[in-house]
Amino acid sequence: MAPGSGAGGKLALDPALVGRARELARRAGRPVVELARGHTTVSVERAVLRLAGVTGADPDGIPWVNRLVDAVVADVGLAHGVAVPVFDAVRRELGPAPAGSDVGAAVTLLAQKAAAGSVRFEVPAGRAARSARAAARRSVGAGLRRIDRRRAERDRMVRRHGDPGPIAPGRGAAPDAPSQGGRRPWIYLIVATGDIYEDIPQAQAAARAGADVIAVIRSTGQSLLDYVPEGATREGFAGTYATQENFRLMRAALDESSKELGRYVRLTNYASGLCMPEMAVLAGLERLDMMLNDSMYGILFRDINPVRTFVDQRFSRQVHARAGIVINTGEDNYLTTADAVDEAHTVTVSQLLNEYFAHEAGLPDAQLGLGHAFEIDPDLPESFRLELAHALLARELFPDAPLKWMPPTRHMTGDVFRGNLLDGFFNLVGAMTGQSILLVGMMTEAVVTPWLSDRDIALQNVRYVLGAAGGLHEDFVPAPGGFIQRRAATVLAEAVALLERIADGGLLPAIADGTFGITKRPADRGRGLDGVAAHADDYYNPATELLEAGS
Repeated sequence: MAPGSGAGGKLALDPALVGRARELARRAGRPVVELARGHTTVSVERAVLRLAGVTGADPDGIPWVNRLVDAVVADVGLAHGVAVPVFDAVRRELGPAPAGSDVGAAVTLLAQKAAAGSVRFEVPAGRAARSARAAARRSVGAGLRRIDRRRAERDRMVRRHGDPGPIAPGRGAAPDAPSQGGRRPWIYLIVATGDIYEDIPQAQAAARAGADVIAVIRSTGQSLLDYVPEGATREGFAGTYATQENFRLMRAALDESSKELGRYVRLTNYASGLCMPEMAVLAGLERLDMMLNDSMYGILFRDINPVRTFVDQRFSRQVHARAGIVINTGEDNYLTTADAVDEAHTVTVSQLLNEYFAHEAGLPDAQLGLGHAFEIDPDLPESFRLELAHALLARELFPDAPLKWMPPTRHMTGDVFRGNLLDGFFNLVGAMTGQSILLVGMMTEAVVTPWLSDRDIALQNVRYVLGAAGGLHEDFVPAPGGFIQRRAATVLAEAVALLERIADGGLLPAIADGTFGITKRPADRGRGLDGVAAHADDYYNPATELLEAGS
């Protein structure tokens, strides 16, 4: 434990108030979890079919899982789930369910027949229903075991190649997750050309220059596609399409870099938007290491229906927990629309809610990359001290979580010299407060998509600050009763007050009222609502059953 971090830690937070905050987050989040437990979505059902081995797309590029789910919904609706109607149809149309990898091929063939209108689906009863359930469970279980093997493969590669830097886990952290005790964060850098074959050499160059985590930004608008594109892609808009093949190609390239550099290089993409559950499954199958996964981003900034995305989020987080994937949440985005001082407490509230939702879905602290950001107006007096207070509050509240610290964007003006200085201050706060994942800030933010030379300069900034600061986190202890402690206490108290209102009035009404990011999103509106259904009494999802049983 660092000097001055006894009872209440470096900020001398009131343990009773911290406990109260967590209890209120549980109260506020529990009705949403119950809502998610009683509903399904078209993307959840497509994810089940992907686990069962269904792959590929029709000549128009629409995945067979979409065609199959649409056909089931047209015949019997969504409320029963698709697993039983599909595997019953496999038996009726194709004979006894095959074993192993042939199952996926058989179901894919069924999807092709369904798309041609030559199959009709029904909800079986009695022996036929039991047989379909058993076949679905076997097939989905095989998909989950593939994810288990990829997780074990990651563990072996981390042991073989090592982790970047002298990371020392904090109490309870997994050995491959940086935490408060770490002497430097993982350096996280974004690549986004639109062409996967251009992304690969850029990612490998970034790894050689010091990046520990490579994030491939998705093409603009992909979160609003209600299907996952297929194959390797070479055309994207301000990003590269997230596809299973692109995941595979980038993972293989970074494995080569890991061998070359003697440290395991991690890969990040996005499990958000209308295909959140499917992205989680594909990430597990292709051994991605981190996924941005937060329903609030889709609700606030993509106008995705809140019910749809909370249902999708729970399932996707269960898959991430199984795959050993670290999720990244999106609290930093609130501060791009709301004031970073006045609304700082909403970030803390969201972090506490995300912690509850993650734990309920089976994610341990070591996989909980809660987000926050350096977004206070730099012209505000004491802005640096405020940033320190906010960042240290997150660190103290979540000591075992690999926090993701995001760089300035809102107040980057195009002055690259000022921008580089701001990024240096951002890096210093990360070092002083023990952040775990540090996203590399670009001095050309708000000017151009970064050049390779911009990334080199940005990485040089990170390396200098982290190297010069060393273990400064161990020595940095705010003055008792001073500005930083008082500010952190104020934010926590405001967060508790807001949580009390949310717990009493409900989280969905709070989102509708514009509590987060000053954006109002009612629960009965938004994209994707038509793809949600309440469970029928005979609803069956073998993936949820297996994930919750740990099988």
